[in-house]
Amino acid sequence: MPGDFLEKIAAEKYALLKRRAAYYENLKKNLTSRRQTRYGVFKKAVSRPEQLNLIAEIKKASPSAGLLREDFEVLNIARIYVEHKAAAISVLTEEKYFLGKLAYLKRVGEEFHVPTLMKDFIVHEYQVYEGALYGACAVLLIAAMLSDAQMKDLMDTAHALGLDCLVEAHDEPEIGRALKAGAEIIGVNNRNLRSLETNVQNCLRLIPRIPSSKIIVAESGLKTREDMRRVREAGAHAVLIGETFMRAENIGAKIEEVMNGQD
Repeated sequence: MPGDFLEKIAAEKYALLKRRAAYYENLKKNLTSRRQTRYGVFKKAVSRPEQLNLIAEIKKASPSAGLLREDFEVLNIARIYVEHKAAAISVLTEEKYFLGKLAYLKRVGEEFHVPTLMKDFIVHEYQVYEGALYGACAVLLIAAMLSDAQMKDLMDTAHALGLDCLVEAHDEPEIGRALKAGAEIIGVNNRNLRSLETNVQNCLRLIPRIPSSKIIVAESGLKTREDMRRVREAGAHAVLIGETFMRAENIGAKIEEVMNGQD
């Protein structure tokens, strides 16, 4: 995958939005602001004190690694996550590179009483409305893809629809922009979304620079119990882990191996 992945996927998202503009306009018109019964649910779940909270991810493939799991039964995977006390479940909904579907998000949310995160490349409010329609409790906003104005507008839209926002940053300027926008939950991504290179040291370096009043999530490349110890000591409240579990023959055993002893 070339180094301009983020620009490439953003362009594809805008093209899709344009092709389906009539659908999205109708969706926005008919989806009235819901009662904000879900606002704060995701935030509360991933910020439980005295433990490192797990946001377990359902992801069939990735652009850097290809197909991650042949045996991909969404509800079976979600059930294992719930049984192993995941605080929340992240569901990839991007179709082309991650083989995700919005239907997966809906199915998980309807079957389990665990907060769900819509994991996608969101560039327009239409996608936030779609996340609300399919039952998300929170949406991912990637600072590298958005201007300051876009970030703030998307956060406002999400909050009006009763959704939390996980605002993802990869470097110190992006963290500053997330803070300026008023983000309450900040994810530090170890993966550079332009080159797709991953370095776990990134979150260890950046997490201490985020105010302790914010909820901090460490993301990408986390594989071992030692990784959990280090990000927790750095100040993370939660970890978002997908590939490590998706590649495991026994997902439950891998969760125990990585997370055991972190409570």
